[in-house]
Amino acid sequence: MKQLVLVLLMVTTGFSFAQDKDKEKEQLKAIQKANSYVYDANELVEQEDYTGAEMEYRKAISEQPTTVSGTYNLGNSYYEKGNYDEALYRHQQAAKNATDRAEKHKAFHNIGNILMKNEKCQEAVEAFKNALRNDPSDDETRYNLAMAKECAERQQENNKDKKDEDENKEDNQDQEKEDQQNQDQQNQDQKDQGDQDEKDGDDQEDDKGKPKDDKKDNQGGDEKDKEQQKPHPQPGQLSPQQIKNLLEAMNNQEQKVQEKMNAEKQKGTPVKAEKDW
Repeated sequence: MKQLVLVLLMVTTGFSFAQDKDKEKEQLKAIQKANSYVYDANELVEQEDYTGAEMEYRKAISEQPTTVSGTYNLGNSYYEKGNYDEALYRHQQAAKNATDRAEKHKAFHNIGNILMKNEKCQEAVEAFKNALRNDPSDDETRYNLAMAKECAERQQENNKDKKDEDENKEDNQDQEKEDQQNQDQQNQDQKDQGDQDEKDGDDQEDDKGKPKDDKKDNQGGDEKDKEQQKPHPQPGQLSPQQIKNLLEAMNNQEQKVQEKMNAEKQKGTPVKAEKDW
């Protein structure tokens, strides 16, 4: 029984070993084929045939998805064509799949350059830092890091100024809005006061537009007003009626005196006869 188990174990082990060996052969073959595509693509890049190079790099990635050289060089090809978004994506793939520090350094260095092109300076700072972590001796990366830091500081300052400007603009808008609301409220208060004054005026007038208070005061008071309009004698003065009576009495007295004088004249004057002719 033990011999049978040992035989089965040896057969299984041999079979697995054969399968692993076949996989290794297939993987090696894929790597060689991918490298061949990369080589051809590099030749096309030298000829500035970036479209043809892109096709070859894609073939290499199709054969070996984790190939760093194919992905990295494809990213460079996109960079040369000005397609920075696609170049960034490919270099990020290369940095992820890279197995040694040199590959990672080159991938992060190029990622920093692409981010600078896209004016993402703070992100570029982090990319260049990652590149230096994998190769601290690269002066070019260190120089690019310094440039990225200056760019990031300028952007932060500009963003701060823009934020302050936006806040001031917002404050001014709020103040203008508040002033307008106050003005509207003042206008409304004046309008309400005018309406109230007009209403109070209407309440004090009758249907004919006369003041109600005057009408009320004059009710039953016309005779009183007439009486008040009559002249009243002042102390030490004669009233018009008294003056009239006095004048009539004086006229009557004068008339009597005149009549008496006329009568006396008639008695003392001789009467002349008429002459005959």
